[in-house]
Amino acid sequence: MEKDYVRIVGVGHCCQDSICTVEEYPAEDSSTHITAIDDSQGGGAVATALAAASRLGVSTGMIANLGDDAIGDQIFEEFTRLGISTEGIARIAGGRSSSSIVMVDPKKGTRTKFPYKDGLPAIVFDEGRRALLRRARVLHLDGTNYENAWQAACLAREYGVTISLDGCSMQKDNEKNRRLAAMADLLIMNAKYPYRVSGQETLADAMEYMASLGAKVVISTAGKDGCYAWENNALKHYPACPVEVKDTTGAGDVFHGAFLTAYLEERPLGECIRFASAVSALKCRQFGGRAGIPTRKEAEAFMRETWV
Repeated sequence: MEKDYVRIVGVGHCCQDSICTVEEYPAEDSSTHITAIDDSQGGGAVATALAAASRLGVSTGMIANLGDDAIGDQIFEEFTRLGISTEGIARIAGGRSSSSIVMVDPKKGTRTKFPYKDGLPAIVFDEGRRALLRRARVLHLDGTNYENAWQAACLAREYGVTISLDGCSMQKDNEKNRRLAAMADLLIMNAKYPYRVSGQETLADAMEYMASLGAKVVISTAGKDGCYAWENNALKHYPACPVEVKDTTGAGDVFHGAFLTAYLEERPLGECIRFASAVSALKCRQFGGRAGIPTRKEAEAFMRETWV
C-alpha cells in the first residue's frame, strides 16, 4: 500500500542558523558586543516555509542533501521535531552542511546574514524521491541551487504538480532566472527579484513582465510596506499587518509557507495574502526564523483581533 502523500514537497535551501543579537550593527573594521546567541533554529528559504506550513497543519516533506556532520544532525533533527518528512533527505559522507550567522539589531528589528553555502553534490532524483514528488500537491522551490531546482521543476511539470517558486536567490546568468520563473505557477518574490529578472525600472512594469512568463499568482513582498500583487493586469498593494518587530529573519519564508497553506484550502487570493501577512508578522515578534511561527488558531485569532 502506498504511503499517504505529502501535500507540499520542498527542494531548496536548508541550513542551521546562529542568531546573534548585537548591541548595534557595527561599521566595517570595527566591533560590537553580542548580547545573546540562539543556535537552536534552522533556516533556509524553502526549509523555513515548510516549517511554517507544518506548524499550520499541512503535511510537508523535504528533498535535500545534507552533510553527515553535526550541523546536518541539527537540521535533520529539527525537521523531525517539526513533523517535516525526511524520507527525501540523503546524508553525504564527509560533507559539510550549510549554515548562517545572522546578526540581529534589536533596536531596528533588522538582520544581516553571513551564509555558508555547502558544496554538496546535486540531488539525485531516484525513484523514492520521484514518488514523493509525484504524490504532492505543491512543489516549493528556491533558486539557491539551480540544478536541483530545475530538475525538480521539470519533474513536477511532468507529474502535473503545482510549482511554487520563492524568487529570492538569483543566478549570475539572468536567463536561468527567467527560465526557472517561467516554470512557476505561483511566483512570490522578494523586492529585488522582479527588477533584476525583468530588467524593468518600475515595479508595475517589472511585475507585468514577470506575469507574462506564465505564473497564475505573481507577488512581490516589501517588508514593512506589505506586498504587491499583479491582479487583473494591474498592481495591487496589500499593507503589512502591524506588530512590534523584534527580528525579521525568515519573515518572507514564513509568508510562503502560510500562503501555500491558504492556497491549498482554495481561498481567494486576497485571503491567502492576508493570512500569510498575519502569520509572517507574528513570526517577527520573536527572534529567529522559526520560534515565532504561530499555530493556525493563534494566527486566526490574531487576524480577528488586530487586522486592519
